[in-house]
Amino acid sequence: MTARTRRKRVPAATAAHAALGVVRDGNAQLRLRPRLYRGGDIALGPGKVELLAAVARTGSIRQAAVELDMSYMRAWTLVRTMNACFATPLVIAARGGRGGGVARLTPSGERVLELYHTLAAAGVRAAMPSWNKLRKLLRP
Repeated sequence: MTARTRRKRVPAATAAHAALGVVRDGNAQLRLRPRLYRGGDIALGPGKVELLAAVARTGSIRQAAVELDMSYMRAWTLVRTMNACFATPLVIAARGGRGGGVARLTPSGERVLELYHTLAAAGVRAAMPSWNKLRKLLRP
């Protein structure tokens, strides 16, 4: 962990919010953040999903870590944990030379990412009736 100040990322698009388990209404916000456990390990959660998506975008664990304001060692630790928790690896990485290494999601990694977003969106849909009632009880 570095000493620098960590930035809070706030998703911008409303459609993306539901996929990430976030619903906003003015100052009110509902966040559903599913976590999958395997034994004592968090196999998958919001941070690991962000990392998988960043690896898919950048093709690099190092670049994904930079994008997420995370140390390279932390990113590698998360990747190793995910790969150990699932039946097949989610990320495959190849060491690089001067230009750096490359990383990509495996078909399992792509499927897990897709299923996580489906799960989060389903959670939001299921929570909406209660959320609508709770939201009305909040101060404006």
